[in-house]
Amino acid sequence: MVSIEPAAPEAATEAPPLQAEASTEPTATWTRKDLLDTDVLSGEEIGLVLETADAMAEVRERPVGRVATLRGTTVVTLFYENSTRTRASFEIAAKALGADVINLAAAGSSVGKGESLIDTVRTIEAVGADILVMRHPSSGAAALAARHTDASVVNGGDGAHAHPTQALLDLYTMRRHVGDLAGRKVVIVGDVLHSRVARSNLWALMAAGAQVTLCGPATLLPRTLRTLPGHEGPGGCEVTSDLEAALLGADVVMALRIQRERQEQGLLPSLREYIRQYQITEERLARANPGALVMHPGPMNEGVEIAPEAAHGLRSVVEEQVTNGVAVRMAILYLMATARPR
Repeated sequence: MVSIEPAAPEAATEAPPLQAEASTEPTATWTRKDLLDTDVLSGEEIGLVLETADAMAEVRERPVGRVATLRGTTVVTLFYENSTRTRASFEIAAKALGADVINLAAAGSSVGKGESLIDTVRTIEAVGADILVMRHPSSGAAALAARHTDASVVNGGDGAHAHPTQALLDLYTMRRHVGDLAGRKVVIVGDVLHSRVARSNLWALMAAGAQVTLCGPATLLPRTLRTLPGHEGPGGCEVTSDLEAALLGADVVMALRIQRERQEQGLLPSLREYIRQYQITEERLARANPGALVMHPGPMNEGVEIAPEAAHGLRSVVEEQVTNGVAVRMAILYLMATARPR
């Protein structure tokens, strides 16, 4: 059972407590200090996050959409890269749970004066942060921060390494439409080699038992799965450059953003060639299963990796992904805060 404590009596405008009964008791409890990637999460832990997100979605559907469960908890967002969806989603999620939120941008902090990441993290802890949500352009930065603070660290994206909360909200969206992911075929198309979203989704999907196909130009794919180290789940994975074959029987098709600098680096002959061979279109989606979901982690380059009619068609759940991101991040903040020593 997921139970959220009621607001304090003086918070008269806040929603009443949520009592969301699950069909069975949770098979896992959250004991992790940090959330750095999905490769360490068991299927049971992922299930716990998604179950808790169901309860949080119920809170969000209420007229007020707020509870005071995390009153007295301070959540700090520290972003070294620009972000709209992730940062706003975490801020809304924290406030919906009654937490105090402090937003920091590296450009406006002492980082601009030469302060190191470790010094910044220690300063944030010293001012009372309980949970630190961080995005950084360098892979491994979140893990480094976690080693140097007692605050809980949530990786909001680090270089080309990981984006665990995006993967969890993607799984949550899939589950709401297709149910159990065991045996389902999920195709991820685009620049897999440089995508933190693809990596985190791969581990989470495999843990859920899905069959994952990574597809794109050979220059944007890992040569072997050894270049994508992570845990082995009950699901499977294949890598191919043949989009037509990859889409056959797909239950979910996820397009990844193509960055124009890949062409400048010589990894793509041209965007026109990529569009011709790999753009997700309604015509190509006809090879997938009827009703297959179309997803994109955003921001989208419409007309490049995905055609406008596919991005906004009846199969598309791209906007729903953004909405579900709040409920999933509420769940993560709730589980991490309640697992912290009092």
